[in-house]
Amino acid sequence: MLVRKALLKDATNIYDLVNSLSGDGTLLKRSFAEICENVRDFTVAESDGGVFQGCGALHFYGPHLCEVRSIVVKPEAKGQGAGGRILGVLIEEAEEHGIQSVCLFTRIPDFFFKYGFRTVEDKTELPDKVFKDCQNCPRLHRCDEVAMVRGRIPRVSILGPKIEAEQLVKLSG
Repeated sequence: MLVRKALLKDATNIYDLVNSLSGDGTLLKRSFAEICENVRDFTVAESDGGVFQGCGALHFYGPHLCEVRSIVVKPEAKGQGAGGRILGVLIEEAEEHGIQSVCLFTRIPDFFFKYGFRTVEDKTELPDKVFKDCQNCPRLHRCDEVAMVRGRIPRVSILGPKIEAEQLVKLSG
């Protein structure tokens, strides 16, 4: 199995797989244009024969927080380690960027515990995620997802109250 950064040619497979789970609300529906626009966020897994197996994305909110999103594996590829391999690569990418907090919202928290994630009791502790995505979710007031974080919970938000960059990160001069 090969796990690699997605290329634009992967957009159709990503779109089809992500949206196959959007009808029941498992994942948020994404337009093809949105997938193409954000394809560099995605990592994909493919079989040794080059068959698309699954995907996941790492979305950056800023130097304080990123989110694992749209992580999904084709039903026929479940149990073969693709999901864990994709997640591992996304965590490594966050670490390469120096991001200390990785969050996600899920209905299968047991899978993520093995990778160092823990539950966050109050989703509002992740205001950038809530402000950016939850506002558009059809399940906004009846959310059944578990918020999780790996690393510390950030103490700043850049999408809510205005934060100056100097307060967030030390700028080199």
